[in-house]
Amino acid sequence: MKIELMLPLVVYLIVVLAVGLWANRRRQGGNFIEEYFIGNRSMGGLVLAMTLVATYTSASSFIGGPGAAYKVGLGWVLLAMIQLPTVWLTLGVLGKKFAIIARRVNAVTINDMLWARYRSRAVVFIGSITIVLAFIATMVVQFIGGARLLETATGLSYQQGLFLFAGCVLLYTVIGGFRAVVLTDAVQGVIMMIGTAALLGGVLVAGGGMANLIHSLHQIDPKLVSPQGAGDMLSQPFMLSFWVLVCLGVIGLPHSAVRCFGYRDSKALHRGILIGTIVSAFLMFGMHLAGALGRAILPGMETPDKIMPSLMMAVLPPWLAGVFLAAPMAAIMSTIDSQLIQASATLVKDLWLNYRKPSPEKMTVQVPRLSLLCTLLLGALVLLAALQPPDMIIWLNLLAFGGLQAVFLWPLVLGLYWPRANGAGALASMLGGALCYGILSQTGIKLWGTHPIVPSLLLALVAFVGVSLSTAPPSADVRQLFRRA
Repeated sequence: MKIELMLPLVVYLIVVLAVGLWANRRRQGGNFIEEYFIGNRSMGGLVLAMTLVATYTSASSFIGGPGAAYKVGLGWVLLAMIQLPTVWLTLGVLGKKFAIIARRVNAVTINDMLWARYRSRAVVFIGSITIVLAFIATMVVQFIGGARLLETATGLSYQQGLFLFAGCVLLYTVIGGFRAVVLTDAVQGVIMMIGTAALLGGVLVAGGGMANLIHSLHQIDPKLVSPQGAGDMLSQPFMLSFWVLVCLGVIGLPHSAVRCFGYRDSKALHRGILIGTIVSAFLMFGMHLAGALGRAILPGMETPDKIMPSLMMAVLPPWLAGVFLAAPMAAIMSTIDSQLIQASATLVKDLWLNYRKPSPEKMTVQVPRLSLLCTLLLGALVLLAALQPPDMIIWLNLLAFGGLQAVFLWPLVLGLYWPRANGAGALASMLGGALCYGILSQTGIKLWGTHPIVPSLLLALVAFVGVSLSTAPPSADVRQLFRRA
């Protein structure tokens, strides 16, 4: 194990733990639920932008996406830029109305917002179960990815890497809550930018400049430098599916949407949209371009997913490679911590508090303890599952993310912008979208040649509109509450 490679990673882990401890000290006093789960609605524009980018960016952004660019070529770089407006869409569509209504109804979780809009226990229950199950599945995948990355790059065993990675994430998330999550997300966003810039710069230097690299790619396969790409992957149904799954559908991810509760004011929102879009564009372009150009430096790799760690070791000095190693670690950790705190909030706030309804005296004592315990137990459960990962885990990861979009996208968006939306329509949309996505994913059926998320969202939309129009409209007080936002 090279000390130069590990030192930047160790420094990074120490920094995120220090942020968690600082956030824990800031949490003393005040409303525990608002502070622990949404940071007392105090995020500025920079932190808002970075936490959204870091939450959306995961291991696939640093490993799978560049691996696809290595295989397909520059056409995949263009396709990846479909993800550029994700921050703009999330904050633009949900941000202002979400924040205004969340403050009116004291919403802390996505299901608080669903209850305020639809007044349906079934909607809240389906939403809660979907969040917990989906987040457990996706967190297991991220834990495995973090452990494998440490195992490959540092020489640690899989179990050693897993416990080091999981221990750090759990510690700062449990002790610091939402404030620690968003602040470490900001640190992680900076680390991802530095790592991306370092690797792309190293690739350009090692390849003798952009012109030489493009020429080398053209000699390997002319399709690698064409917009269509090599391998005939970039068909119109595929591009439509990709746009829906990684751009439009992201609005429906609860751990991204809940960020709209926590910013400070309109100035922070506008600054977050600008900064987040710029940072997202840089990361997506830089990571995927490095993967595509990497084929000119390391041709013939049988496993494209290994291109980023391989490039890291090939074109960077050990200490700078350690900085890049921290970048995918940051991407993985920033996804896990967001899901972990949201799953804990769902269990404590949406299920336990709403159904047990403890007295104010008991709630003051029990809620902090239960919140910390739920966060810790969820993390421990995911850690145990990651020790012996099941064979179906990758399928579960894809199913979970698509399922979240199929369940939440239309209830969130139409609930804000369509006065006629009601609880029956939202429930029909959630159940119809989830069932359609599960059946199509499991059977492998591709309607119109598209990914299952496309017909699932279409069915969910039709079910929402049809059932809402054929049942009683929402009450006057609900319409008034959401009309004034």
